[in-house]
Amino acid sequence: MIVPVRGTRAATASPPTAATSPGTSAAPVPGAKISLATATVEQLDTLDGIGPALAQRIVAWRDAHGGFRSVDQLGEVEGIGDKRLQALKAAVVP
Repeated sequence: MIVPVRGTRAATASPPTAATSPGTSAAPVPGAKISLATATVEQLDTLDGIGPALAQRIVAWRDAHGGFRSVDQLGEVEGIGDKRLQALKAAVVP
């Protein structure tokens, strides 16, 4: 077992993913889908058409409803209409 020194990253055998744990600031891997279950406001803000306010509403909806069971549930978030939902389907997973 490797224990990293505080302030450094431990080397891993697998590459980083877009679905990092909450509180991390790792940049999404280009082409990787963002997980609605774990994405931070900052990670959601990197998506086309999503700004910080809408990203915060997505996280608030997730917290209030126990998560997303499908990407289609994004349509229930205020500010996400049919057109934006269709565009986001290629970039996120539940």
